[in-house]
Amino acid sequence: MRKVRTDITMDKELLDFIKEYAKNQKTSLSAIFNQFVLSIKRAKENNPTDIIIADPDFTESLLCAIEKIKSGKMKWHKYDEVF
Repeated sequence: MRKVRTDITMDKELLDFIKEYAKNQKTSLSAIFNQFVLSIKRAKENNPTDIIIADPDFTESLLCAIEKIKSGKMKWHKYDEVF
């Protein structure tokens, strides 16, 4: 992957903390930021919520439930009845 240079603005205290952390971990600021952003990217790409929401059956079921609630046809149960 081709690397590019970028500038980031942040609080001095936060930058000092990251520099100290990098020094203690024997790594670079760049490596820390890369790993952080990659972890966000991986979490987003593997987010099961996205898969569920994209499922047409889930969407249809959700819209049906919303319609029942709006029309008053939804039968509500007490906590003790359900559990």
